[in-house]
Amino acid sequence: MPDERNPCVYILASSHYGTIYIGVTSNLVQRLWQHRNGAPPGFASRHKVHRLVHFEMFGDMERAIEREKQLKNWHREWKINLINAANPEWRDLAVGLGFEPLAPCGPNDGP
Repeated sequence: MPDERNPCVYILASSHYGTIYIGVTSNLVQRLWQHRNGAPPGFASRHKVHRLVHFEMFGDMERAIEREKQLKNWHREWKINLINAANPEWRDLAVGLGFEPLAPCGPNDGP
């Protein structure tokens, strides 16, 4: 389990190959709790983007923010390839951090 106080870039998805959200935080567990509970309102909440499908830990927030900006500028296909490289089933990695599994969203939601 990663240190909860480390800078981190994370990717959430609504479902397997669904809507993608990229964010940065210094407390991944707290941020995931916020996303899953609809706070703060915004893109992730509106589009039900709650599944953690990728994350990268960093030693400092400056590098994490640089990586977030880089990923946000990528084409969708590149983001999908990044997720598929380490998590081809788009499993909800938050379960490994102590979160309850989310209910499947639809027919292309994956295992």
